[in-house]
Amino acid sequence: MAPRHPFHRPGTATLAGILGLAAAGCVTVKVSLFEEPGPLKEKTISGYGRDKILLMEVTGVILEGPHRILGLTKGVTSPNRIKEELEKAAKDDRVKAVVLKINSPGGTVSAADVILHELKAFKAAKGVPVVVCLQGLATSGGYYVAQAGDTIIAYPTCITGSIGVIAMKFNLRGLMDKFGVDDDVVKTGKWKDFWSPFRAATPQEKEMMQTVIDDFYRGFVNVVAQGRQLSLKKTREVADGRIFTASQARDLGLVDQLGYLDDALELARVKAGLDAPRVITYHRPGSYKPTIYSLMPDLDMAGPQFLYLWWAGGA
Repeated sequence: MAPRHPFHRPGTATLAGILGLAAAGCVTVKVSLFEEPGPLKEKTISGYGRDKILLMEVTGVILEGPHRILGLTKGVTSPNRIKEELEKAAKDDRVKAVVLKINSPGGTVSAADVILHELKAFKAAKGVPVVVCLQGLATSGGYYVAQAGDTIIAYPTCITGSIGVIAMKFNLRGLMDKFGVDDDVVKTGKWKDFWSPFRAATPQEKEMMQTVIDDFYRGFVNVVAQGRQLSLKKTREVADGRIFTASQARDLGLVDQLGYLDDALELARVKAGLDAPRVITYHRPGSYKPTIYSLMPDLDMAGPQFLYLWWAGGA
């Protein structure tokens, strides 16, 4: 057998031959140099046991799907991804616990609420413990989603809180006037162009928007009060949009303890009564997750909506 060339890769000659034939017009070949997207696959991060702890994540802005909003282009968690992971875990009898790591400033009201709903439904149906680990940032909608956990552990350096709702829009009227651009509107009702970005909001519009915001806010307060077993009065006292350090949040009852991801995994192991479980994640073919701190692949994102979002640069 002839010695293999040091740079030889199995299949290289075959691929080169096929490409050569294609270039000569002899055949038509579709060649993919990367793994095609497909269903989620299981990846073992650590351990060798039979039983499993599923490590999930809510990372970046929480949105209904890939979007482009406020100039942000990377880092999105959507209900679709969470639902897909939970459905896969529900079919696996060896998944005995879930650890949810959160590193998010929040997102839209609807997306955060759907994710919380799916996590609670999964937990109730499967009867497994869910431990939440708040990492560097878990504010607003990120903290909202954390209410699915039986226990919330926060990194000592975590920033959390920002319990509240915000809606915003750009007023482009001045910019349009500067460039001589006008808009014509034909509508069927007085409020059909409600909250238009092409003019200043009217006092009536602001009043209407405030009623919507207040309704969503009451829902947020109720979720936190139930999740943390706090009175509505105490919850409202901290639900004014303020952010908290991890130690402040612990003292206020918003988190249970300070710790790290390893501590969350260990607590999940103990709660589930496991000896030496495997820690697994689900990944899309073509992505790579070498450690428990790996992130999901970046996605594009956008769309202005009601937000459970900590807006650090806001007025």
